Amino acid sequence: MQEHQDLAVGIDVGTTTVRCAIGVVKPGEQAVSLIGIGESANTGFKKGSVVNISDAAQAIDQAVAHAERMSGVHISGATININGEHITGTASKGTVAISGEEIMEHDLLRAEDAATVLQLPQHHEILSVFPRSYSVDNQGDIKDPLGMSGTRLEVDAHVVTVSAPALKNLEKVLETAQIRANRLTVSSLAAAQATATKEQKEHGVAIVDIGSTTTNLITIEDGDVQQVSVLPIGGNHITNDLAIGLKTDLKVAEAVKRHYKYLAESAKTRPKHIKVVVAQKEHVFLTKDIELVITARLVEIFEAVNKELAKVGLNKKLPGGVTLTGGTAQLPGIEVVAREELELSARTAFPAEGISGLKEKLARPEYAVVAGLMLLDQHKNEETAYGGKWLGGGLKQGADQARSLFKRAVGKLGF
Repeated sequence: MQEHQDLAVGIDVGTTTVRCAIGVVKPGEQAVSLIGIGESANTGFKKGSVVNISDAAQAIDQAVAHAERMSGVHISGATININGEHITGTASKGTVAISGEEIMEHDLLRAEDAATVLQLPQHHEILSVFPRSYSVDNQGDIKDPLGMSGTRLEVDAHVVTVSAPALKNLEKVLETAQIRANRLTVSSLAAAQATATKEQKEHGVAIVDIGSTTTNLITIEDGDVQQVSVLPIGGNHITNDLAIGLKTDLKVAEAVKRHYKYLAESAKTRPKHIKVVVAQKEHVFLTKDIELVITARLVEIFEAVNKELAKVGLNKKLPGGVTLTGGTAQLPGIEVVAREELELSARTAFPAEGISGLKEKLARPEYAVVAGLMLLDQHKNEETAYGGKWLGGGLKQGADQARSLFKRAVGKLGF
């Protein structure tokens, strides 16, 4: 099996499933050509965090092996996501004196560094710094101050922090799986990269990635990340609610959730009962009971999303609407609930932006994150618009190699 030099690889380490996507970056082409996809069940994580290093590493091994067999190439590194309730986003400002006659790239980096001097949650580290706008000598709302003259530069940034122990445990999983992380990022950024259009990112859009145990939110406006949030609620909560509400076991409840197609439909048009077959046994439930349980939990999710949007003043104010990704986004009718609760346009999306080749294999919303990670990986060796490297330019050599992996991503990160 050969090792290809122009590969873009994404590994989505989810709580219940690990996915790996391998693409080829061809000179002169805008899209990454997908050549391999693989996935494996993950029993080594719980609520987005590592609970068993060996099991988690094995899940990565298996997903990578499947993708390698399909693609015929060997991979050693990838852009990888970090997930979990521990992830936080905080607004911060950084101010520096301009060192020369005009603003240079190093001045922007100094301002961004200054924005990282803030009170962090206990045992947390900074993962990413997303500049939102700049001020030069109190003139605000500047998107790109490079080349401007002034004496004082201030950046308004969104700083994302993660649990240091969670990072260390993920690092151990990757070392065990013998996978080098070219870059680490939040799931929602990857989902946005694969599903949001340039117009949406400029006008304002929220990506809501509903996973098994968490919901990842990212808000983008004027081409810049405004907010990153992780909510401790996901598709598994719907399954658990169904198991309790219908008085059945989890396997049957999961089957009901996957087969239910009448969400938000009129009671006059949907059937009175639905049937599912699990382990060759038929189970029958009242449609109204299923509707009540699923809708209640989805309303809770979107109410929580709305509260997060309100924190940055963007609730009901996103012309690009809401894009839904993740496995739970497959629920027919979920867009209706999202529109009603958020009072915004809503659509379910699967990866489409910037991908060619075997892209039909990604045509489900749960593949948005792994596709976006693959797209981000094509830039792993490039300078950003502000002179920083993708995740600090990759791994440093020596004792600080692993820790440097988890520092900040600078610039617009692919936007």
